[in-house]
Amino acid sequence: MYFKITFCPIILLLWASLSFAQNVNVVIHGAASIAKTDDNFVCVTLDWWPAEKCDYNQCPWGKAGILNLDLRYGALINAIKAFNPLRIKVGGSLQDNVVYKVGEVSSCPNFMKREDGLFGFSQGCLSMERWDQLNRFFNHTGVKLTFRLNALFGRNESQTEKGLWIGDWQPQNTRDFMQYTISRGYKVDSYEFGNLNHSPKGIVDGLTHHIYNLGPGDDPNMMNKILDPSYLNQVSQTYKGVSDVVNKFRPQLGAWVSESGGALNGGSKDVSRTFADGFWYLDQMGMASTYDQKVFCRQALIGGNYGLLNATTFVPNPDYYGALLWHRLMGSTVLAVTKETDPNLRVYAHCAKKKPGVSLIFINLSKDRSFNITLSNAKPGDSGKPNYEFVGKQNREEYHLRALTGDIKDDIVCLNDVPMVQTDSEDIPAMDPKLVDASTPISIAAQSIAYVTIRDFEAPACV
Repeated sequence: MYFKITFCPIILLLWASLSFAQNVNVVIHGAASIAKTDDNFVCVTLDWWPAEKCDYNQCPWGKAGILNLDLRYGALINAIKAFNPLRIKVGGSLQDNVVYKVGEVSSCPNFMKREDGLFGFSQGCLSMERWDQLNRFFNHTGVKLTFRLNALFGRNESQTEKGLWIGDWQPQNTRDFMQYTISRGYKVDSYEFGNLNHSPKGIVDGLTHHIYNLGPGDDPNMMNKILDPSYLNQVSQTYKGVSDVVNKFRPQLGAWVSESGGALNGGSKDVSRTFADGFWYLDQMGMASTYDQKVFCRQALIGGNYGLLNATTFVPNPDYYGALLWHRLMGSTVLAVTKETDPNLRVYAHCAKKKPGVSLIFINLSKDRSFNITLSNAKPGDSGKPNYEFVGKQNREEYHLRALTGDIKDDIVCLNDVPMVQTDSEDIPAMDPKLVDASTPISIAAQSIAYVTIRDFEAPACV
């Protein structure tokens, strides 16, 4: 422990001294919002995969699936409680192969490997005993729950067209399950059915879609994709397309990214658990929010290579801390930002989660360039006129994230030069800001991420 705390700041200072600094002005358009997210925008999934789920000659799920996860671990409980609350979506590829042991259903089989089964597995079952355990856990940890229902019950796969399921859906098992859930007083915030997300009252509230824009988890070019701003930008067309469809047909609906793990089939064993993955993950959340995506669900809380928590030790991976800071700092009102500079600098702005002020996230993909940033405030009605340079009077609240040794393939992240490791009682460590003189530029080191909250920035949209 002493070694980690001592060497993190030394290495960061050395790395910063070797990088070239570029001056940048970022304009925040605070007169009006460009989008609105749900208050619980950050979301994670719990998946059904059994231990036998294997890809790329590895089986990284272990006992992390919904039916096998040990819910008693303090590290798991504390990691969820830290969000207060955390939205969790229970679902995944096998949800359409799950029967609920309630009502007329008496048989409760386990998932078994089967070549001709859905995604290579036979039918599985959620017993009401396990559902009771899960809900006690959700209630104890303050989870805001979304549950994805079996949309294929009673349907059969077409003999002529692979992937097409035909026949009428049989709702009785789902109805019995939902009635049991209501009778027990369990709190389900929303249900997802197929690609529609709706409330228990039966009113459709949103359209959901999945994002795996990094491709297969065994792609040797994964790191290059994550560090390439032009590659990261490509998925914006997907967000825009979904947003356009919603606005055209049902403007009152919201779009959700209900599952996104970056890399397919369990993630990348060499990248998904590292600091580098945060460049993709946090940039995706920033981009999705600007296109009015209401919720962004990370695959997964635990399991596979892309879990926010280690599947065996429950120790948080670097992306966990990035997600927790987003949840605590970035409010639901999204603001536009403009800049003229290196595309390796990514910037997103929201009204602060806790008023007053604004919160920004800066993502620096460059290996050898740091940025010194000044801010300007775009006043309403100032088209064609100079923006007003912002000079704050209150200290800024800054949260700088870097890899422990400066190597972005590290699986330990430093926050303001302090390594993020759980305490002896398995609590999440304190994540306090660094208070910085408002008269100085915001300094973003090479290959680092920073959240910055400015309390005295006047943005009418945030009042």
